[in-house]
Amino acid sequence: MNINSTIFAQLIVFGILVWFTMKFIWPPIIKALDERAGKIAEGLAAAERGKSDFEQAEKRVAAILAEGRQQVAEMVANADKRAAEIMESAKNQAAEESAKILAQARADVAQEANRAREALREQVGLLAVKGAEQILRREVDAKQHAEILGTLKQEL
Repeated sequence: MNINSTIFAQLIVFGILVWFTMKFIWPPIIKALDERAGKIAEGLAAAERGKSDFEQAEKRVAAILAEGRQQVAEMVANADKRAAEIMESAKNQAAEESAKILAQARADVAQEANRAREALREQVGLLAVKGAEQILRREVDAKQHAEILGTLKQEL
C-alpha cells in the first residue's frame, strides 16, 4: 500500500465522517443547544418579571403601610380630640354641679340662719317674759301678750 492511497482513503473516510456528523449528529446537538438557550432565556425573562413584580409589590406594600400609618395618626388625633372634648364636658359639668351644690349650701346656710334667728327670737322673747315676770313678781299670760311678743320678734 502506498502512502498516498492511504491518505486518500483516510481523506474519504474523514469526509464521510464529517458528512455523517453534519447530517445526523450535528442537528440534534444544535437543536438541544438552541432549546437549552431558549430555556435559559425564558428563565432569565421570568426572573426579570419576578424582580419587577417584587418591586411593584414592595411599592404597593409601602403605599399600604403609609396609608395605614396615616389612618392610625388620624385615629389617634380623633381620639385625642374626643378625649379633650370629654374632659372639657366633664369640667363644665363639674363646674355646673359645684355651682349647684354651692347655691344649695348657701340656701341651706341662709335657711339655718333664719331658723336660728327665729329660735333666738323665741328664746329672747321667753327670757324677756320671764325677766318681766320676775320683775313684776307676778305671772304674765303669754296668750294675752302674743301680739307684743310678735312685735318684739320683728324688732329683733
